[in-house]
Amino acid sequence: MAEKYRKKILIVDDEPQIREIIAKYAAFSGYLTDEAENGMKAVEKCLATGYDLIIMDIMMPELDGFSALREIRKTSSVPVIMLSARGEDYDKISGYELGADDYVTKPFSPKVLMLKCEAIFRRYDGTGGAKPPAYESDGLVIDINARIVTVDGVRAELSPKEYDLLFYLVENRGVALSRDRIITAVWGYDYYGDERTLDTHIKLLRKSLGRHSDKIVTLRGLGYRFD
Repeated sequence: MAEKYRKKILIVDDEPQIREIIAKYAAFSGYLTDEAENGMKAVEKCLATGYDLIIMDIMMPELDGFSALREIRKTSSVPVIMLSARGEDYDKISGYELGADDYVTKPFSPKVLMLKCEAIFRRYDGTGGAKPPAYESDGLVIDINARIVTVDGVRAELSPKEYDLLFYLVENRGVALSRDRIITAVWGYDYYGDERTLDTHIKLLRKSLGRHSDKIVTLRGLGYRFD
């Protein structure tokens, strides 16, 4: 019988102790792991090897986490969780705008970090609920199962979180969705970040949709609706 596929996580941090702790808990959770001590090594490994998830520190020598994520996003949409000793909103917003899926502030609970990994895998594996068929209207095609969005025949390059956000809106099209409901569904129930993160992603998503941006309607004082 073939061995069950095990998710592989790349752990990127310049502190060996941090990498060791994360690797230990990841192995206990059933994941395979690989390690990189800086952003440059992380980019090199991503070009040579496929990963299911990256856990990456921001402050690192040679190439910081933001710069590494920017390079990785040129060739890969692999989910990324950013780690940082700082908790400023600026760092979080910068990470999300570059395509990070989640953000964890040091010191952190390894158990909580693994729960975040599991939540991301559930969303990407489609085990959080049945996906509707592709959406198509006036040149906008959204294939949820294949995670492909085309605008007037041109494929839109969205960040992983933009895909998740758009798909959630489309799955609930015509429904008035509060900010809290969207954040819980897309970022997770344990997300404590600023609501401006959602607004920033909506802005980026509208830009990616071009002339179809008006399909995402702002509901003043409530949230958003996809028409």
